[in-house]
Amino acid sequence: MLIIGLTGSIATGKSTVSSILSSPPYSLPIIDTDLLARKVVEPGTPGYKAIVNYFGPSTPDLLLPADDPISKNYTAGRPLNRPALGRRVFGTTEERKRDRMILNKIVHPAVRWEVYKALIYRYLTGSWAVVLDVPLLFESGMDLICGSVVVVGVTDPEVQMARLRARDPHLSAEDAENRVRSQGDVKGKVEKAEFRGTKTARGVIVWNDGDKADLEKEVRSAMKTIAAASPRWWAWMLLLAPPLGVGIVVWNMAVNFLTQKSWAKKEKEEKAKL
Repeated sequence: MLIIGLTGSIATGKSTVSSILSSPPYSLPIIDTDLLARKVVEPGTPGYKAIVNYFGPSTPDLLLPADDPISKNYTAGRPLNRPALGRRVFGTTEERKRDRMILNKIVHPAVRWEVYKALIYRYLTGSWAVVLDVPLLFESGMDLICGSVVVVGVTDPEVQMARLRARDPHLSAEDAENRVRSQGDVKGKVEKAEFRGTKTARGVIVWNDGDKADLEKEVRSAMKTIAAASPRWWAWMLLLAPPLGVGIVVWNMAVNFLTQKSWAKKEKEEKAKL
């Protein structure tokens, strides 16, 4: 089974690409880590308790009010006030970076476990490919398990900012900028995907500077490249021959590990030249 890692920065159109891939003619199963991240911090979960214990004392509006309509759907406690939590962790100050790191340490392990369970299920049910939708794919190291990585990018940062504020009108210009910066430079993600190898479809770029029709053309081209490198008959062969499948998984992870190491070395050398 081919694992297609889908990533991009906020408001680049990643969710739209995910929606396209889940619909005909592709109809690929989507593992959305944003949805899983919400699931693992619902009231009553260990993640929820850890967040409340750490952020609660210093964030008075961390939880939604008891009379909020959403709160009435839960009996294990009031849900997290996500905008308030976002204001606490998004930004470039050292304090916000620290809080974001702590939040990630709470959420990421639980999300990874849910991802692995979903991947096993999709493999056993015979999916030839699955889309792993992760905003911070490279940053979390989850590109290690992906046979192909698709980065959704825009060439103009102003387009990204405008889309974000149109989507979330409650955000101030400062809040929008903090959220964009917190998810990393789109160009950096593009460079990492290209470093994986565009000719072998290990790294694929989908540009989203135009309208949805243009985006659909980009997705169609990307999937044509990926399907040529990993045809369906190959996925069925791996499913019917588990030992071969395990071997390919190990080989793929080894290649990705060496690629990560090479990229880290490249970055270190470039910083040393500055």
